[in-house]
Amino acid sequence: MRKTMLGAVLIELTLIALLTTGAFAQNNDSAYTKINLDNDCSIIEADDFGATFACPGYKGYPVMVAEGDLRMFVSYGLNSLNEVAAQQTLAPFNTVGETLEWRLANYAKGWTPIATILRYYTDDGMGDKEQILVVTKVQQGATCQIAHVNASKYKNANQIARDIADDMAESFDCSNQPIVWGE
Repeated sequence: MRKTMLGAVLIELTLIALLTTGAFAQNNDSAYTKINLDNDCSIIEADDFGATFACPGYKGYPVMVAEGDLRMFVSYGLNSLNEVAAQQTLAPFNTVGETLEWRLANYAKGWTPIATILRYYTDDGMGDKEQILVVTKVQQGATCQIAHVNASKYKNANQIARDIADDMAESFDCSNQPIVWGE
């Protein structure tokens, strides 16, 4: 009986380790593109309070970047303005980094984006500044933020974000709030 319980515990611990290290996502990889609003993006609309830009992403995949009320919004795809991600940002004032990491799955048709990881720089206006990695699911009709990883608190924040992207991007329900790591 004791051996059976010990065996069950070891199996459970092994599964947890596999899930938290992304071992089930062995066919996933990363590609990187830049977000350069001044040189590579076109202004879609602008007013006194901000602007919306169309930018090229991985293999031309559309990236929408909007700024308003001292916050940035980023969405993806041909219908990016109508995706949930187009309405999501972080509560503190923020800007986005220029390097966009695309998590890719190797399907029969080739490498396909399933998620992105983008660094946001936040400032609450009172001197508290942090770096947050925003993991966004990339799926037509279901593009949304799935996690916020506090890169100011975790040395391995990039790997945590990759593991979340690989393990959760395809199944995450956009009606849920993003998971927050390291508040």
